[in-house]
Amino acid sequence: MNILYDERVDGPLPTVDQAALLTALREALPDLALLHHQEDLKPYECDGLSAYRTVPLLVALPERLEQVQTLLRLCHARGVPVVARGAGTGLSGGALPLRQGVLLVMARFNRILEVNAQGRYARVQPGVRNLAISQAAAPHGLYYAPDPSSQIACSIGGNVAENAGGVHCLKYGLTVHNLLKVEVLSAEGERLVLGGDALDSPGFDLLALFTGSEGMLGIVTEVTVKLLPRPQVARVLLASFASVEEAGRAVAEIIGAGIIPAGLEMMDNLAIRAAEDFIHAGYPVDAAAILLCELDGVEADVQEDCAQVEALLRQAGANQVRLACDEAERVRFWAGRKNAFPAVGRLSPDYYCMDGTIPRRELPRVLKGIAELSAQYGLRVANVFHAGDGNMHPLILFDANLPGELERAEALGGKILELCVAVGGSITGEHGVGREKINQMCAQFNRDEITLFHAVKAAFDPSGLLNPGKNIPTLQRCAEFGALHVHHGQLPFPDLERF
Repeated sequence: MNILYDERVDGPLPTVDQAALLTALREALPDLALLHHQEDLKPYECDGLSAYRTVPLLVALPERLEQVQTLLRLCHARGVPVVARGAGTGLSGGALPLRQGVLLVMARFNRILEVNAQGRYARVQPGVRNLAISQAAAPHGLYYAPDPSSQIACSIGGNVAENAGGVHCLKYGLTVHNLLKVEVLSAEGERLVLGGDALDSPGFDLLALFTGSEGMLGIVTEVTVKLLPRPQVARVLLASFASVEEAGRAVAEIIGAGIIPAGLEMMDNLAIRAAEDFIHAGYPVDAAAILLCELDGVEADVQEDCAQVEALLRQAGANQVRLACDEAERVRFWAGRKNAFPAVGRLSPDYYCMDGTIPRRELPRVLKGIAELSAQYGLRVANVFHAGDGNMHPLILFDANLPGELERAEALGGKILELCVAVGGSITGEHGVGREKINQMCAQFNRDEITLFHAVKAAFDPSGLLNPGKNIPTLQRCAEFGALHVHHGQLPFPDLERF
């Protein structure tokens, strides 16, 4: 695994004198909280992808904008890399620190600065929890739509960095669709404002470019998010199927009928059983797959859509369709889905959460392919995903204590991502690339495209000091990986022909 910064492929590591850097930071910022002892640094060695670990040189915990500016200027002058981190819930190694770099933790920037009910927006600092925004907006009948499963803990700055989604992104969009403005600091500490207070702003759409850039273009210091009126009514249908292929086809039928649910989620039997044992959501544990379909809006429209969706589900082969009888059951249905990841953790000592996106029409084919790859590698896979927009989260179960299983899990994950690309999809939907998928970037993009990505990075960060070694592979790495460049229709490995 590419657990550490790879000097051979990604260029030589800088040599940083920790004591000298610590002294310089303390002189310039006497009130900045700095961690430098090994036992204090250890908790920051990874993000949510704990298989990738690196202890940082220093950890900085600023509370004020001026502290961040000064730190960036000092590190830039000394050529010291800086990696930004929020709540650390990311799953791609995007916040993995460098052993010769500073980890800039923005968790103390945790204030909600303004909730404007009339303008339907909120100004927040990057350390504010995703769910806290909706809680603050609730008295005004408003909420923040993107709701990643980690919303109780993940921070809005990290959501911007990874362009996070959630179970309701099908209808309401990803983070990028729910932002008005982001204030950032460049690698040199220069303040930039991307976007504006209006729904559109002149010039290049740098806000969209920045969203999902994984901390490589700048440090988020303030975010203005859109708030939406809470729907009058929300209803959830739970449908069970005898095969995952039938469930996949049902998804296509619903979208093909012109219905856009607020959420359309799918779980296979392994995930169903794990979630039911953990949450007791009322899931049918004998089903091969279930779909959760939420419809929201005004009462009359929701009733009509529920009837139409139920008919479509039954036509597609559902052997049971249940409408949540009340709000408590609706919340319970979603609790099972949102807790699927920790629930699966009860089935195996370790699991590896993948993140790929495919065209909806390819769901049955890709699910069959994952099942065959699972058998080939001898590792169980539980499938949980945002079926409506094709964002898949296969969970590969393994035991890191058994020699070779971690490496086999990573290899299986790579093949699943290459399968996604082969059917016209992408290696990520919302978790980002980080360090985890950097080899598979070589499978998705060609030499010219990767060169262009490096040019964009250099336009914002000419010295390459912000989160180096993430997201964009070097051309040398692609050459050593094999530079598969798997376009739609070009199959990444021989056995894919039969899927």
